[in-house]
Amino acid sequence: MTIPRLVGMVHLRPLPGSPNFDGDFDSVIAAATTDAELLAEAGFQGIMVENFGDAPFHASDAPKVTIASLTTAVNAVYDASRLPVGVNVLRNDGIGALSVAAATPASFIRVNVLSGTMYTDQGPIVGEAAEIARLRSQICPNVAILADVFVKHATPPPGLTLTDATNDLIERAGADAVVVSGVGTGSPADLEQLASVAALSHLPVFVGSGVTRANVNAMLGIADGAIVGTAIKVGGVSTGPVDLAAATAFIQAAL
Repeated sequence: MTIPRLVGMVHLRPLPGSPNFDGDFDSVIAAATTDAELLAEAGFQGIMVENFGDAPFHASDAPKVTIASLTTAVNAVYDASRLPVGVNVLRNDGIGALSVAAATPASFIRVNVLSGTMYTDQGPIVGEAAEIARLRSQICPNVAILADVFVKHATPPPGLTLTDATNDLIERAGADAVVVSGVGTGSPADLEQLASVAALSHLPVFVGSGVTRANVNAMLGIADGAIVGTAIKVGGVSTGPVDLAAATAFIQAAL
């Protein structure tokens, strides 16, 4: 399973069924398509599609209309870019992400809590590694799973160390790569924590937030790849459209 080294984010606008959906799904897909085209033009090697506009999120079981909408979006992004595409169903619907991948050209998914428990604004989220591993083997065995350790916008349970969480993830959960992020969207990962995870992991390690032109060389000096969103958006706003100049400059800095 090959995972692209530099993955650009398509943060979808609110989808049907979410509180802020404006009733125009065609415009959601058009915006996603434009972002995908710009990411491909800038030189990104892969794209991650995420229902970022759907907040507040369901903890682990996104509505069926969300899964259907994401399936349409992933197909459109792939058709527009012809790049490897991944999907992340927020907040933590790995089953839903695999379902989208099985019905689209998606070749990887991101699961925010694959193993263990994290405390979030959606309440406690418990990983479903056993269910996800079994479903993948049945419906899309070639789809890679990128799994976060100490995911952003979350707090680990008392007493759980980064070392123990990483070991559990890489040894027992069925992940194909580990994602390390900062405390929130757009916040950089701590370099010491990133180095600790990289030293423990025989799997590829990706930085999952806060990668910029200024820090990309330091991050990729430790990690195997990066998932990039906020730094390549207009005005540095996560919900904004992709900024071609910023995206191109990022790729030049990363190569």
